[in-house]
Amino acid sequence: MLLIHGSLTLAVAAALTVAPATTTHEATRTADQVLRVYTNNIENLVRNNADGSCTRISGPDHLTSMLVDDNGRTGTSGVRAPDLLIVQQVRGTGQATAYADQLSAKFGFPAGTYRAIVAWDDPEQWGGSHHCSQQSLGDLKKRQTNGIIYNTRTLGLAETSKYWSAGWLKPGTSYSGGAGCTLYKPPSNDAAAANKHKWKRTSAIAARFTIKGTGTSVFAASMHLPEQNGKNACAGPGDPGIANSGIKVGADATRLMNASAVRVIGIDANRTGIARTTLGGFGMTGYGAKATMGTRKIDHLFVKGAVRPSPVDHTVNSTKSNHLALYAFITV
Repeated sequence: MLLIHGSLTLAVAAALTVAPATTTHEATRTADQVLRVYTNNIENLVRNNADGSCTRISGPDHLTSMLVDDNGRTGTSGVRAPDLLIVQQVRGTGQATAYADQLSAKFGFPAGTYRAIVAWDDPEQWGGSHHCSQQSLGDLKKRQTNGIIYNTRTLGLAETSKYWSAGWLKPGTSYSGGAGCTLYKPPSNDAAAANKHKWKRTSAIAARFTIKGTGTSVFAASMHLPEQNGKNACAGPGDPGIANSGIKVGADATRLMNASAVRVIGIDANRTGIARTTLGGFGMTGYGAKATMGTRKIDHLFVKGAVRPSPVDHTVNSTKSNHLALYAFITV
């Protein structure tokens, strides 16, 4: 079943397996009253290698490499089913649905347990180099959008926001504290025909959920900012973004956020030096200080809520992606 909402799609996971019997309490809340949240740029499940080759990663392998127990360890019996996975760089509804299906199967849940929201159902290809010596693997990165995967056992979807666009500085344009920035969206995006759809990979998406059994409202958003944000912070026309980070939250998403007690935002910002206090005006704190892509920290997880301490700095070093996953276990 697909529920179309403008350019947004709610992808409902298809049947995979028959679930084991569960109690009413298990069906409505996790036993320890913890909301388990992860964010990762999954890079279309294609990983770049140092020699120029690329490796395709299966959804189950990626999930095993990313999901952790309370001690930050992967692959143990203590790994619990996540509630929210905030993802960047998925190919659209098809890949998001398959990934959600594989997550359901991993924990033996019934069909439809995990569902996916994506900003664009089937984004057009964008050009540029994907740095894969194998053309077939590079081609897998040519369609990109952002999404949120959620666990229907613990969360009910209340509303999905309209998508919003990032900002950027066109090559050759002078920059001064946001001056020169424009909206990274037609007609002000890449002029080259090969890159005319590239802006869709940076369309952000958000949603508001309610925790079943308590009614607590939870806001989640997924963002992927352009590469140009690394040098020149741009969130829109003449706008350097919140605290000169290039980050902004769309008006419709802000409405959902203001109605939510718990808030989580996962971002591939393509920018270093973003402070953990950047979204403090929203009551949010950044978690994880380690580098997330090579020697750079460009991925961020901001949370408003009671986040439990992490022995691994909320960063999963074993993640099978070009980017390391971040996580937060939130007491609710």
